[in-house]
Amino acid sequence: MKRDIYGFSYSEVMNMSEANTSPDQADTGKFRVGVVGLGYAGSTHMKAFSKHPKTVLVAIAGKEADRLVSLSAEFNVATTASDWQDLVADPTIDIISIATPNALHHPIAVAALKAGKHVFCEKPLSITAEQAQEMVAAASANNRILEVAFNYRRRQDIGMAHDLVASGKLGRVYHSRVSWKRRAGIPGLKSWFTSADLAGGGAAIDLGPHIVDSLLYMLGEPKVVAVSAVMHGELGRAGYGAMDSAMQMQGSTGLFEVEDLCSALLRLADGSSVALEITWASHAVDDEDISFELLGVDSGLRIFIPRYATEDTITLFGDENGEHYSRRPKITSTGEGHLAVLNEFIEHVDSGNFGLYTGEYALHRTNIIDGLYRSAKSGKEVTIS
Repeated sequence: MKRDIYGFSYSEVMNMSEANTSPDQADTGKFRVGVVGLGYAGSTHMKAFSKHPKTVLVAIAGKEADRLVSLSAEFNVATTASDWQDLVADPTIDIISIATPNALHHPIAVAALKAGKHVFCEKPLSITAEQAQEMVAAASANNRILEVAFNYRRRQDIGMAHDLVASGKLGRVYHSRVSWKRRAGIPGLKSWFTSADLAGGGAAIDLGPHIVDSLLYMLGEPKVVAVSAVMHGELGRAGYGAMDSAMQMQGSTGLFEVEDLCSALLRLADGSSVALEITWASHAVDDEDISFELLGVDSGLRIFIPRYATEDTITLFGDENGEHYSRRPKITSTGEGHLAVLNEFIEHVDSGNFGLYTGEYALHRTNIIDGLYRSAKSGKEVTIS
């Protein structure tokens, strides 16, 4: 999948030009949304908010003038800005949706939450555990909702696995194997994705949040207490593995400064363990393959998703009457993805119970990803708070 450039660099956000504002739309009684970021993730957020019956997309912000014009026309947006601060300062906007390079999640979210707006943020929550804690604290202090777009857990197969674990069908799940492997999936060798400052990391911070979130959801939210990780960036530095070699953006060094492989062992508070492997690129058979294996005392299951497959992705394994069995429950859809996450987010906003949804669960995921980088850098196992 080709990913567009979002058009922001961290050092430039305070120097962007003034907004170009059209007359306000009539008050519809819906929640008014402003989206920051004009790339693939941003346009995905725009589509989802445009479809929701309780939201109206009223403003978008981004630095690419051509994209700003085309997207505002496509979604009939009244207000466009090159500076995200204009959207945060607009008192008529209820929700800020963040779909920018990772390094901008923290400053935009904290400013929006302090301005009294709810925040819907693309993964990862932030690039460090400290920043994530500040975002959650800002949501709590200002009685506002902070939600992250973890859409993979809304897949039908992952939902089925969650229900099987919760029912006790697998017994105690003592070990899991989780991976997302790409043969050539570095999203632009010269893009913000490979800039240490803008992305905060490589494959682990890009793909890791989705598979870590999905696994913890399936297992019933156990706590990870320690991680031991190794990381490599050999293929990217050698010029291999680009998903789109043409991507470039202002503010990027054009260098490969991050990892393209992460391998780790996670220890959980209940004594169980997780073997995790993430690759953006590898000279191997894997080509955009996602896998979850849950090993339970009574039975096990595997979800294998080759190239985002939507059918027949889950297999159950066990013993029955002294015989091994493997069964494949029928899976026919992926679920609603971003739209399902957004539906839940809007339900929370509409409920008024803001203090219940301040991003605490997303904070634990960020602590885990942060731990992977700390462990790889130190060469030692590190504990997770």
